[in-house]
Amino acid sequence: MKTPAIVGDNLLRVALGIMFIAHSVVLKYFTFTLAGTAQYFSSIGLPAPLAYVVFALEAIGGVLLVLNIATRWVALGLVPVLLGAMWVHLGNGWVFSAPNGGWEYPLFLIVISIVVALQHYDARRSISP
Repeated sequence: MKTPAIVGDNLLRVALGIMFIAHSVVLKYFTFTLAGTAQYFSSIGLPAPLAYVVFALEAIGGVLLVLNIATRWVALGLVPVLLGAMWVHLGNGWVFSAPNGGWEYPLFLIVISIVVALQHYDARRSISP
């Protein structure tokens, strides 16, 4: 029987996965292009190839979250990516609608990722590799 808590857990997990897919595929691949994303990473002092790694982590991680595969580890594994995003936006202020985006949205996603990981502490709730 699906309780409201289980439905809520699944909804949050799927929404987080879709966000990562959208952020990688729609934003980095289609909107800015991977080359443009690499150029941006370079412009802020990060190695350009890291853009491709972040793209892959977000895209693959998002799909794994949606499919409920290794959910706890995937959600926790994406926290460093989100910490990097928060670092990028720290100088822009709190509100994400600020010019160049603030850091509240990456922080919110960090919290959601940790919550999803905590909800899936029981390996029987997700498919393990």
